[in-house]
Amino acid sequence: MSAPERIPPRSVTTAELLARGELKVHGRIREASNAVLYCSVSYEGREAFCVYKPVAGERPLWDFPDGTLAQREVAAYEVSEATGWGLVPTTVLRDGPYGEGMCQMWIEPSATEDGEGLLALVPGEEPAEGWKAVGFAEVGEGETALLVHADDARLRRLAVLDAVINNADRKGGHLLPAQEGRLYGIDHGVTFNAENKLRTLLWGWAGEPLTDEALQVLASLRDALAPGAPLATRLAELVTPAETEATRERVESMLASGKHPEPSGDWPAIPWPPV
Repeated sequence: MSAPERIPPRSVTTAELLARGELKVHGRIREASNAVLYCSVSYEGREAFCVYKPVAGERPLWDFPDGTLAQREVAAYEVSEATGWGLVPTTVLRDGPYGEGMCQMWIEPSATEDGEGLLALVPGEEPAEGWKAVGFAEVGEGETALLVHADDARLRRLAVLDAVINNADRKGGHLLPAQEGRLYGIDHGVTFNAENKLRTLLWGWAGEPLTDEALQVLASLRDALAPGAPLATRLAELVTPAETEATRERVESMLASGKHPEPSGDWPAIPWPPV
């Protein structure tokens, strides 16, 4: 009699782990303006650390009255995944110890790179080679310095994503260099507004032609956002119809111009505080 066939254990995906795993709260990240809890999550033998942001801990925002910040965080992840760039850590909407909230994979920082290497304040009026100018910042009484960011392909992709999702709060502290040269963006609770609210430290490419890669990604997003397409259907569960339509319009506008957007002048272009 032959031995029974051994079925290898099923591999648990990161999304399954976050959505179905048991959450254990270890502490609160105090610097955040809303409730952000540092947790571990375990499911079918796999365990990891994550961030859990319960809706109950969100502060109401007058200019983002619809839905929740948690839903917008998940929507940003869904669009990031549709680009193929993987710029946002895996993020799900789930119930937790304090009710429904966003659960996002914890990103271990790179041992060789930090966010400060991507942004800098420098003297003078022109950026050095390998850097892009954002604008002048006051650093003391009557003193200014030039705010610059690295001319980095990862940041450039993130600038495109931010323009698509209408990120109103791209700060330096929201840039996470990770292992193997990866770069992630986090904190996407104030995104997808139907009005133009893009605020970012990544204006260095404003008005410049988009890369061929970015144009291909935007064309793919246009298809994915068509009514009835999977991404459009998913966004309809997370943001309002007007916000979904505005996302389509932003993609179309970038494809039509072929350029990175520029500050509108109707809204502060740089978030405060910038870190």
